[in-house]
Amino acid sequence: MALVLILAAVILVIGHLMGAPWLARLYMLGLLYVAVLALQIMLPDGHPLRMATGESPALWLILGGAVLMILGYRAVLGRLRARAELVQAGMVQAGRAAPVSAPLFSGDELERYARHITLPDIGGRGQRALKEASVLVVGAGGLGSPVLLYLAAAGVGTIGVIDGDRVDLSNLQRQVIHTDQRQEMPKVFSAEVAIRALNPFVEVKPYHRELTAQIAAGLFAEYDLILDGTDSYASRDMINRAARASGRPVLAGAISAWEGQVTLYDPAGDAPCFACVFPNPPAPELAATCAETGVIGALPGVVGSMMALEAVKEITGAGQGLRGRMLIYDALHGETRVISLKRRADCAVCGAG
Repeated sequence: MALVLILAAVILVIGHLMGAPWLARLYMLGLLYVAVLALQIMLPDGHPLRMATGESPALWLILGGAVLMILGYRAVLGRLRARAELVQAGMVQAGRAAPVSAPLFSGDELERYARHITLPDIGGRGQRALKEASVLVVGAGGLGSPVLLYLAAAGVGTIGVIDGDRVDLSNLQRQVIHTDQRQEMPKVFSAEVAIRALNPFVEVKPYHRELTAQIAAGLFAEYDLILDGTDSYASRDMINRAARASGRPVLAGAISAWEGQVTLYDPAGDAPCFACVFPNPPAPELAATCAETGVIGALPGVVGSMMALEAVKEITGAGQGLRGRMLIYDALHGETRVISLKRRADCAVCGAG
């Protein structure tokens, strides 16, 4: 018995060192088990090799039966859990194998989102909420790049993106949704190419134009959630006013040099709006853009990914979001802190007046 255990340990260690997947290591253990069982059955009593591998096949048959029972139990439990998730999400009727109507998810989609569906905080219901959600991303630049990619990967059903800019060589140090071959292409169409290549099951709505106060409120009303990836006070103030008029929450991110911040503005949800926190524009010397101050390339990826994560949480209701709180990330010193934000009664946008 000890010899077999040593051989099993050697297989596991070598497999780990070689980076072999767990399934491959389990197959090797299965082959070892079959070989040992064959020796126990074929060799006569008292044979040294039979004595070194357990003396009797009965022990190995009991062990193999126990393992099969455990694996069978896990398989049945996994199927029941998956079905429960589908029933909860309304994809299958309880007690019936037939779909309620047309299946909400195809087989490929279920496999694609399997890691979400198995998360207790998301599950089938949360994945359905993502598929039925519509999100508008303002800006397809540094922050918009990771936001768009991760929203598409997560399975957000409808993703709008508005930006009037074109891909420039200087963008590629941080705007990872674009490529060298797509220089001079409008950013929204470049982003559309990348999103469709990543996930063909989502709908992309590109708007190649600048967002203006004249169209903002009407456009925002078509979406459930607005993500602000712009880089100027004037743009953020305009987005805030339009979101207030359309009753939509805004997940806003901002970056500069080595620092970034993320928060959710939502006066309808009793959280402050942008004007509550920043009632006045900054002084000119404090309002430089990334082009003027520079920005470390990976920072938009970190902050944009945080925005995408908070968007998924907001849509699915998972965890605690950033409504009424601001997360500040200092990349240079590797520090993160969260501060509380409160509405202002005298706010010019969402206040009582």
